[in-house]
Amino acid sequence: MQSIELNHMELDFRSKEAFKTLRTNIEFSGNNVNVICLTSCTPNEGKSDTSFELAHSFAQNGKRVLLIDADLRKSVMKHRHKKGKVRLGLANYLVGKAAMEDVVCATDIKGFYMIFSGPVPPNPSELLGNDRFRALVETARKEYDMVIIDTPPLGSVIDTAVVAKMCDGAVLVVESGAISYHFVKKVKEQLDVTGCRILGCVLNKINMSGKGYYGKYYGKYYGKYYGKYYGNYGEE
Repeated sequence: MQSIELNHMELDFRSKEAFKTLRTNIEFSGNNVNVICLTSCTPNEGKSDTSFELAHSFAQNGKRVLLIDADLRKSVMKHRHKKGKVRLGLANYLVGKAAMEDVVCATDIKGFYMIFSGPVPPNPSELLGNDRFRALVETARKEYDMVIIDTPPLGSVIDTAVVAKMCDGAVLVVESGAISYHFVKKVKEQLDVTGCRILGCVLNKINMSGKGYYGKYYGKYYGKYYGKYYGNYGEE
């Protein structure tokens, strides 16, 4: 097992309480909900930060938590460690070059473990749909109280739909004022098709000034993002 020190910022009181509320809502979703995935409609909605802070919140509450970075195309989670070398990641495991115990990182937060994405593979969807990933999820289900999987934006690529089939629930992260209702509904329908239970939606990056932020961008981004990102997520 690899050991690392995390680079995590201190949240303000309101943010901490928001994640406690999210954690509690998930805990009250049922006794059989211990493997969940988080996704978004487009990049940069704060999905990965939400995944990390939610996992951190569960660990602070005494749970043994595994956070899996399954965004194999364009991970931002790699910036979350500041000390200790991450030699192997999820991609190494999925291609059979490493065992599960080789890719798990013990962090400096008690009860908080991570698997980083590793090198970018040419076939992310196929790897996430293979038997090795399913075996990893099932093993993690037995060894950890909560497994949180950070996945790519479902409005951009299909990877999340593949992962969601193996999860007990999914959470959709939506940036306030940037994504249209119609686009969110489209992504929600894609999750429905997987058969994965949708636990709820996190409205992120809310402008708390109360100056009419909602509606300013309503409907504006649907065509722009859907056409811009679908099919080329992770490509430079």
